Amino acid sequence: MEYVSTRGGAGTVDFEGALFSGYAPDGGLFMPQRIPSLDGDTLRRWSRLSYPELVKELCSLFITADLVPRSTLNDLIDKAFSRFRHKDVVHLSRLKDGLNVLELWHGVTYAFKDLSLSCTGQFLQYFLEKKQKHVTILVGTSGDTGSSAIEGVRGQKNVDIFVLLPKGLCTQIQELQMTTVIEDNVHVFAAHGNSDEIDEPIKELFADVDFARKYNLMSLNSVNWSRIMVQIAHHFYAYFRCAPSLDTTPLPVVEIVVPTGGGGNITAGCIALKMGLPIRLVAVVNSNDIIHRTVQHGDFSLSKSVKATLASAMDIQEPYNMERILWLLSGSDSQLTKTLMEQFSVSKNVKLPEDLHRKLSETLRSCSVSDEDIVRAMQRCWEENHYLLCPHSAVAAHYHYSHLDSTPRCCLAPASAAKFQDALLRAGLVPQLPPEITALMTMETRSTPLEQGQDWAQALREQIEATAQ
Repeated sequence: MEYVSTRGGAGTVDFEGALFSGYAPDGGLFMPQRIPSLDGDTLRRWSRLSYPELVKELCSLFITADLVPRSTLNDLIDKAFSRFRHKDVVHLSRLKDGLNVLELWHGVTYAFKDLSLSCTGQFLQYFLEKKQKHVTILVGTSGDTGSSAIEGVRGQKNVDIFVLLPKGLCTQIQELQMTTVIEDNVHVFAAHGNSDEIDEPIKELFADVDFARKYNLMSLNSVNWSRIMVQIAHHFYAYFRCAPSLDTTPLPVVEIVVPTGGGGNITAGCIALKMGLPIRLVAVVNSNDIIHRTVQHGDFSLSKSVKATLASAMDIQEPYNMERILWLLSGSDSQLTKTLMEQFSVSKNVKLPEDLHRKLSETLRSCSVSDEDIVRAMQRCWEENHYLLCPHSAVAAHYHYSHLDSTPRCCLAPASAAKFQDALLRAGLVPQLPPEITALMTMETRSTPLEQGQDWAQALREQIEATAQ
């Protein structure tokens, strides 16, 4: 199993190479050269597996045994999930009106990213110890990625992690989950800007090839293939829990509704579909609707500005994983992908070729949801089930409530409602805070401010150099 860049300008790498790279040297994203195909018998056999067992089976298709022996891979994944609060790691709640909510948030930080980043942290540690190597991780976060990435590597002697968060644009709890981690290898920057602005200095440092090589820079955003790989399991698990029966031929179709920001989870769904999983994917977004406009009209272009919404982790205008989806649906056409993404980089405005747009709209459905829709979905779910949804999960629930029919459907729930007190209060609901989150309010915090007008890339560069010394 080898990996290639979506833009075709880098050589092939193995899983270790993709793991430690983040962006490919040509600015593209790594994808498997070949997507494995699964038959109906394999799917029926896998339907009896637990979530951790599914992750093991999927990862073994993308990580060769000569790199990580299967028994070691199993141990790493077991260790990754050992800190999860739910015995099943991931849990399906079956609610009224056919609302199936797949809770992906039972990890340390109460967000779905704990699933992929706990595994990625174990993979990293395995290779670093083997090679006696040190890496510098750069992460931009819109809310949850930063804390999940920190928890994956905190205290590790051969890793330093630098996290940029958008000051005041994530919730107080999300921010505290990052700034209260006082470890020598954790460096948090509170930037006075939005999620897209935070990505710019990170891209600049990765583009400086000599600097990136000298300090072994890598990313744990969902540009990193390892994140996408683990997230493929969400779709298989959702399918197996919500399919009415696997005794029929062909197998039944299940609709998976995916709250979408940077596009990592929906990319994982597209790969699951390509592998032969009979799912219909729905990308649901908030008012930052670039993915919705791309699916509906082939209009891959920025709006005038990022809109602040209740589903703040999805307040993203530049969903970098669309590059992977376009590459996948164009038949791995790296030249076309490179042309489209370079055009987007310059003009922020791309009209998809007609054939590619047709394939995209056949693969994905989409829906854009307002704050009012989010509030109504949260209220309805509470009234009918006494179940609290986070605003991102409510984006998916709104789609379900708008499409009440006999379709087997599963809504992915990316975060616990406990992290979004303001949204709950806006919906007239009472937050239920677990003790781990309440404790954050009185803990010591540490972060470095990045002000508007300051050269953020230079500030990061200097901190990385100082830390290395």
